[in-house]
Amino acid sequence: MIYKHDRRKFLGTLTLMGAGVTLGGSSFSYIPEGNKKPALLGGPRAHPDQFPSWPVSGKREEEGMAEVLQSKKWGRLNGNVVANFENKYKEWTGAKHCVGVSSGTSALFTSLGVLDIGPGDEVIIPVYTFVATYNVVVLNYALPKFVDTDIETFQIDTDKIGQAITQNTKLIMPVHIGGSPADMDSVMDVAEKHKIPVLEDACQAHLAEWKGKKVGTIGLAGAFSFQSSKNLNSGEGGAIITNDDMFANNAYNFHNQSRGNDGENSSYRSTRGTNLRLTEFQGRLLTEQMSRLQEQANRRTLNAQYLTGLLKDIPGIYPAKLYPGVTQSAYHLYMFRFDKNAFAEMPKSRFLEALSAEGVPCSGGYGRMNKENYVQDLAKNRHYLNLYGKSTMQEWLENSNCPQNDLLCEQAVWFGQSMLLGTKKDMEQIAEAILKIRAHAGDLAKS
Repeated sequence: MIYKHDRRKFLGTLTLMGAGVTLGGSSFSYIPEGNKKPALLGGPRAHPDQFPSWPVSGKREEEGMAEVLQSKKWGRLNGNVVANFENKYKEWTGAKHCVGVSSGTSALFTSLGVLDIGPGDEVIIPVYTFVATYNVVVLNYALPKFVDTDIETFQIDTDKIGQAITQNTKLIMPVHIGGSPADMDSVMDVAEKHKIPVLEDACQAHLAEWKGKKVGTIGLAGAFSFQSSKNLNSGEGGAIITNDDMFANNAYNFHNQSRGNDGENSSYRSTRGTNLRLTEFQGRLLTEQMSRLQEQANRRTLNAQYLTGLLKDIPGIYPAKLYPGVTQSAYHLYMFRFDKNAFAEMPKSRFLEALSAEGVPCSGGYGRMNKENYVQDLAKNRHYLNLYGKSTMQEWLENSNCPQNDLLCEQAVWFGQSMLLGTKKDMEQIAEAILKIRAHAGDLAKS
């Protein structure tokens, strides 16, 4: 089954597939045969087996959950499990502080709360991202300013950030799409030039690095998600990391109903706050899942690099490039572009259908968020009309065009991160499936 535009539904389908993986040592030598039909035309599936299931769990998680259950301390205010996880996570990332929260969206929302983002403010975000990046801006009645995509990397086009800055710009929020770092040198250069803080949306990018530094530690703060599809997950959950003492203190206060972290003193610390706390169950689950994270990250990297080597020479297939500053991608997604011109003008929807039939689950990626009715209707929202006026909202609509992103959305194809936990043979069979499809593209396009 193929899901367009919905990452979570797409990644959820992978949990229905079997487990058991070891990296193989075979060499790839597939040569497409004229009579070896694609599965969609009645031939055998290129990938007849199952990709690894997700999430991976075992005795560690079972025992950990039981310990929290028996402790009778299920919330962070009377327990120490979340605090223990925060200490471990900040050590892993090299950050000075970590605050666990209830979701990646909560991590972003808390960070915007700390920065007092509100009506009249503008926040720069990439247009190619999950809708939560947009939602947290709108929830604060600020104005999201879309920046077009660097089509070769799927990341925000940093050359266009400066054009989006106005006197009302209060935050730049790059997103490390698919777990691959955005061009953080360029982001920080423009941010420092205009004296605007940077919040890294690293929700998909656990352990990713830019020039040896973990993402989330380069800007003022970084936000992470532990939602069930993520490389580190507890079903739901999130975290904020920062090296700024005041930011960390205010983030804790905000997520704890504006109350501090000093025992009996429950006085209010700011004018805004809410409850976005992580539970002890989630904290323990994350702690146990961390024991698997590095090995899984290493395996994803090896398989992604091998798969890129197989795909990059197939005409019409363009794996997402990494910037020179990327020293580690999290590979939450394996992303590539499909050019129908090299596949007998086959529509991408037909390519996805054919690839899925070969036993290779795939997705068409994000849609054109700036053109979704959900986003376009913001220009008609009564609160935004009252705050900004009709002419400003109309201008916002007109300036939200992102032509490179439109093209990317026509071409993008995704594989989920758990597929990269498979074997070398799995990667070879993915390439075989694409080669079969291309060899019979004319027949597939007509049928």
